[in-house]
Amino acid sequence: MSEPWQLSAEVDVTIPFHDVDMMAVAWHGHYLRYVELARCALLDRINYNYPQMEASGYLWPVIDVRMKYIAPLRFGQTVRVRATLVEYQNRLKIDYLLFDPATGQRTSKGYSVQVAVDKKSGEMCLASPRVLLERLGVEQ
Repeated sequence: MSEPWQLSAEVDVTIPFHDVDMMAVAWHGHYLRYVELARCALLDRINYNYPQMEASGYLWPVIDVRMKYIAPLRFGQTVRVRATLVEYQNRLKIDYLLFDPATGQRTSKGYSVQVAVDKKSGEMCLASPRVLLERLGVEQ
């Protein structure tokens, strides 16, 4: 397996009609759905997606998310969404890049931050739990 900070996954999304406004441009809030698809694909690569997180005794709420819009996504356009793990020791920080696979044009970029919360106590963990480090192959 590659180093955790090199771990990434990509998904292609075709912008559906129900996601666009009267100008046939995707509403900005839907971009978060598109990055969620890529984030789940990334987490699947380490077999630690949301069901596995909960089964391990931790919940991972998103505490911060940012998105910069560079070019509009339009109805029928295919966009490739790349999710890359960039931090894992005290939180999960995942960077996102959205681009047109046909032209290579970047359409948006952003990131999300998640923290581990002990499911039983509801307490936020100050460091990533051992199970995540094991899944990443960086057990410390």
